[in-house]
Amino acid sequence: MNLLESVAVLVAGFLAGTINAVVGSGTLITFPTLLALGVPPVTANVSNTVGLVPGSFSGAYGYRRELRGQRDRVARLGVAAAAGGVSGALLLLVLPEAAFAAIVPALILLGCALVLLGPRISAAIAHRRHASAHGGPQLLAAVFAVGIYGGYFGAAQGILLVGVLGIALDEELQRINGLKNVLAGIVNLTAAALFIVVADVQWQVGLLIAIGSVVGGLLGARVGRRLPDPVLRGFIVLVGVTVSSWLIFT
Repeated sequence: MNLLESVAVLVAGFLAGTINAVVGSGTLITFPTLLALGVPPVTANVSNTVGLVPGSFSGAYGYRRELRGQRDRVARLGVAAAAGGVSGALLLLVLPEAAFAAIVPALILLGCALVLLGPRISAAIAHRRHASAHGGPQLLAAVFAVGIYGGYFGAAQGILLVGVLGIALDEELQRINGLKNVLAGIVNLTAAALFIVVADVQWQVGLLIAIGSVVGGLLGARVGRRLPDPVLRGFIVLVGVTVSSWLIFT
């Protein structure tokens, strides 16, 4: 990998970390970047997951004020997220590479759709008045299912998490966003741990994404937590339209 390619991956990691902290669709930037540089699809996905782990937790750290009082939730839902992440990672490793290459376009389109639908989900959350304080078995199952998706590919898993958490929990959007960052980090961490042991990780790529995503995660949290809900939703629309259009028309 030459200097220009390394800079491209570093910048992609920074943008992914920033967007993940605010929205949750950074993989739609890093994954296509790696593919464009000639990294095989499965190796790109594995290396991307490993690289985004530090950025997930730097984004969560940036939301530490909004996470106060949510320790029990993190512990309870984190188990479901971890189990889902491992399950999704195992699916990635068990299925043949040809199957993954065939599934990727559908996953990217799904991720784009989730990004575009994000503001509608957030609006529905804002108008919900009878959600429970801690969620129930349905929320555990939903977080587990999102974890499977995140461990397998992960594009826009943050949008999914915001959706299911917001439907089940009676909380402000910013506190839900902070919780989303922690759970997405747990999914990425458990999947990455498995990948490091048994999969082919391209460490130069992973390190560059990690460096970029850490800085981006801190910046994204700093910006995102200060945005009023309408502005945050508007940013989600902007990111979704831009990324989706780029993927569809290039």
